[in-house]
Amino acid sequence: MKLSPLNQRRWSNFRKNRRAFYSLIIFAVLFGLSLFAEFIANDKPILVKYRGEFYVPIFNVYSEETFGGDLPVAADYAWISQKCLIKTGGNLDCYDTPEETMLDAEDGEIAGENIDRGWMIWPLIPNNYRNQVNRPGAAPSPPDRYNWLGTDDTKRDVLARVIYGFRLSILFTLVVTGISSVLGIVAGAVQGYFGGRVDLIFQRLLEIWGSTPSLYVIIILFAVLGRSFWLLVFVMILFGWPALVGVVRAEFLRARNFEYVRAARALGVSNRVIMFRHMLPNAMVATLTLMPFIITGTIGSLAGLDFLGYGLPSSSPSLGELTQQAKQNLQAPWLAFSAFFTFTIMLSLLVFIFEGIRDAFDPRKVFQ
Repeated sequence: MKLSPLNQRRWSNFRKNRRAFYSLIIFAVLFGLSLFAEFIANDKPILVKYRGEFYVPIFNVYSEETFGGDLPVAADYAWISQKCLIKTGGNLDCYDTPEETMLDAEDGEIAGENIDRGWMIWPLIPNNYRNQVNRPGAAPSPPDRYNWLGTDDTKRDVLARVIYGFRLSILFTLVVTGISSVLGIVAGAVQGYFGGRVDLIFQRLLEIWGSTPSLYVIIILFAVLGRSFWLLVFVMILFGWPALVGVVRAEFLRARNFEYVRAARALGVSNRVIMFRHMLPNAMVATLTLMPFIITGTIGSLAGLDFLGYGLPSSSPSLGELTQQAKQNLQAPWLAFSAFFTFTIMLSLLVFIFEGIRDAFDPRKVFQ
């Protein structure tokens, strides 16, 4: 797909803004890796070979019976007997075999003609965001070679929760910001373009809606319906879309009497085409100026609600919940450092990127 000359100039300006361009690369790498979090941090192997057949535990649930066990329950691949069964092809009685023998079988030191060797490919971090690690000592535990950022107060791996929490925060922000921005731009465009009674009625409705205490509404809805991801998305969109209405309305009120708008009306161009093809691009600079604040505000709102206990379900990998644990466990500074640096890097990259996009859309900005 070939870009138009105008978009080529915008892309060229964005690339010349080194801070924004390199922030985009770093953010794309981090977010791209987080999208494959199941392959990076998981308590299940990526691939298992057992008796000549291949299994993918990260996508499917297999019972112990599948790998030569006795119980029709989900296989625990970290259990030493389960490892023994897989790596010996189920040819050893791994339940009654001494632990030293099972370890030898796991390391491949038992020879035999009837043993069909199996193997497992594990993720880089063999822990999921919700499973508890088998580690001696009181929780939270400090970082070591098994848990690089330590564990939280319920012995869950902090690094795994950071990876999954980063992905969840970005996806939540993209959904909420994208939908609320579209609604806000459309509402502001309609107000500013038509003006008069339409603008007056919309403004009164916005004043009433803006005075509604959103936190109380969230608490009431969660008390009645329970906490869920999509319910929180819906509520955040419900209270987030007015953020762009004012600036878009002002730009359309200013441009509605310009010569090119009058000429388009005289030629019979439809209102929709005039609004969104001719007037909206001129309002994009002011719109994109607010975008970094909306994005960081959405991430901050999610973290704040999770911190207060009114955000995502408790089983979700929440960065706000990690911050709450840091406050409650001052003797475990790795929790505070993990939350602080995650928020700092994430928010800084997003602000730099959208500042670059804003400048790229501004015809007055020229980069050398």
